[in-house]
Amino acid sequence: MFALFTYSLRSLWVRRTTTLSTLLGIALVAFVLAASSMLSAGIRRTMASSGDPDQAIVLEHDAWAEANSRMDRAAVAQVAAAPGVKRDASGQVMLTEESVAHLMLPRLNEQNGYSTLQVRGVSANVFELRPEARIIAGRPIQPGTEEALVGKAVAGRFPGLRIGEKIDFSASTKPTVVGIFETNGSAYESEIWADFEATRRAFNFQADVSSVTAQLESPSLIDTFSTPLTADKERGLSVASESSYYRKVSQGLPEVIQVLGVVETLIFSIGAVLGAVITMHASVAQRGREIGVLRALGFGRLPILLAFLAESTALGLSGALLGVAASLGTSFLDFRCMNFATGQEVAFRFVPTFGSLALAVVTGGLVGGLGGLIPAVRASGTSPARALRA
Repeated sequence: MFALFTYSLRSLWVRRTTTLSTLLGIALVAFVLAASSMLSAGIRRTMASSGDPDQAIVLEHDAWAEANSRMDRAAVAQVAAAPGVKRDASGQVMLTEESVAHLMLPRLNEQNGYSTLQVRGVSANVFELRPEARIIAGRPIQPGTEEALVGKAVAGRFPGLRIGEKIDFSASTKPTVVGIFETNGSAYESEIWADFEATRRAFNFQADVSSVTAQLESPSLIDTFSTPLTADKERGLSVASESSYYRKVSQGLPEVIQVLGVVETLIFSIGAVLGAVITMHASVAQRGREIGVLRALGFGRLPILLAFLAESTALGLSGALLGVAASLGTSFLDFRCMNFATGQEVAFRFVPTFGSLALAVVTGGLVGGLGGLIPAVRASGTSPARALRA
């Protein structure tokens, strides 16, 4: 039996031209499925790392995202007085008020290409409330000045987003970039951070703020904290933990990417299965005499069937491994897409997971096996006498 399987696998090399074409087709199937799964995982990781369960974000009561939230600045005092807000060593409440707006900028080296970036007006204590943020080049902004920081994911990709350059917020406000920051791959890396007051002036916020983020003594106090703030259903505020908020604004995006990947995989799989069928049918036709000899030597229908199935499955697994290996190269790339919930372009990474890679390999094996099933049945039904007379 082992000799029969060895013979079948060797025949793949003998027909290497057709084998290679089928191999590449199955590799494409595995690549698309693995890459889409890796991107979906990357989106989830990026948005999950943007939120801290110990922190609560407060928005206007009917606002879906920060960019369309406008609250009277009196809300800051309400949040500061709410129960459960953590205080620092000096007794000051740990919260930060922010203004969020959108800025459309042309992409470098692209004609007629524009992207919408999110501008966040931050207070002096932003790095205390977001300890994951750190300067990797340049320095922090000085409060009260027209200076800005740019996230690592957008630095140098748009006009004005390099250290020493100016960003056109408005005709009268053009902050100078003084540093580049990173936040462990979160969505903040796709933002521009500028002084709170300068941002409000540039985007005509007047006396409004977009959000207030408060550090809580414990994540379990989110309900206690939110009760007095949300009591007025018509004029009250909206409260959520940061982690819940970022899950909400990214809701559906990973699933859409995954579904598109599956649809493309199904389309390519049809072609790959047909390629495997053609390859294996040609193999059976060319090896009619050899199959007849094997039957004459005593190999039954089932061993012949299993040998050909093993041959096509090995072809599928080989192609799948090739596609998965190629998909690992995407982990060095950034994928940029519009998050329609927040209205901004966000950079995501392809994150390989064992599940996504294993699924791609199994799918490739199934494609190869399905493609070889009908030719294997045909081969197992070969008559020894008729094959030897042909």
